[in-house]
Amino acid sequence: MKQTVKWLAAALIALGLNQAVWADNMPDFQKTLQAAKQGNVDAQYNLGVMYAIGQDVPQDDAQAVQWYRKAAEQGLAQAQSDLGLMYYKGEGVRQDNAQAVHWFRKAAEQGLAQAQSNLGVMYEKGRGVRQDDAQAVQWYRRAAEQGDAQAQSYLGDMYAQGRGVRQDDAQAVQWYRKAAEQGLARAQFNLGVMYDNGRGVRQDDAQAVQWYRKAAEQGYADAQNNLGVMYEQGQGVRQDLALAQEWYGKACQNGDQNGCDNYQRLKAGY
Repeated sequence: MKQTVKWLAAALIALGLNQAVWADNMPDFQKTLQAAKQGNVDAQYNLGVMYAIGQDVPQDDAQAVQWYRKAAEQGLAQAQSDLGLMYYKGEGVRQDNAQAVHWFRKAAEQGLAQAQSNLGVMYEKGRGVRQDDAQAVQWYRRAAEQGDAQAQSYLGDMYAQGRGVRQDDAQAVQWYRKAAEQGLARAQFNLGVMYDNGRGVRQDDAQAVQWYRKAAEQGYADAQNNLGVMYEQGQGVRQDLALAQEWYGKACQNGDQNGCDNYQRLKAGY
């Protein structure tokens, strides 16, 4: 008998902190440096970005931290958020989750969505702060209501699992859909899972395939494996073992062990 593995509940997340949004058309380094030294907060932040990405200057995380800090201490929310990220990642400064939380909170309290989402992650994982699902939900919601796709996806997780909020599959689907429609692969995958299992929505294999495909085409390994399962079993799509093997192979190449196992099983003819 064939044993086909399909992961249906990829709800546990890695700590996925939002990266800084780099400014476009960065100004000339010397002019930026001069303005930064004169206390111009935007110039200080932009100089931090330049050092962080190595634009017009050798890449230097320690210098990035220095200039982010100057801008952050003047109250610039994006600089506070990026400084928090440097502390979280231990880039240019000793890794320190408590300091990461400190700076994320300052930016979050100013309404910066990515900082609110990141603060939610820290509460969910108990990093730099006492673990608190209710606080995680609070911060995810603030960011999600501003349209932050990561926060929408994480809030969907909390509803799906009943963590920090009453378990509610319909609400999980609502938030997954908002993030999925913005193109977030993990949310597309999770929305596919909900359709696959009929959780919070009428069971619909065709819709499951549609959302698995969107995530799979972005290289999301779990979705690639699940799409392979749908092709192998002929669920929501015409059965096609060649395509099933192709998607299993892609999942395997992206590090999914189930994809590897399923690829080898089909290749062996069982």
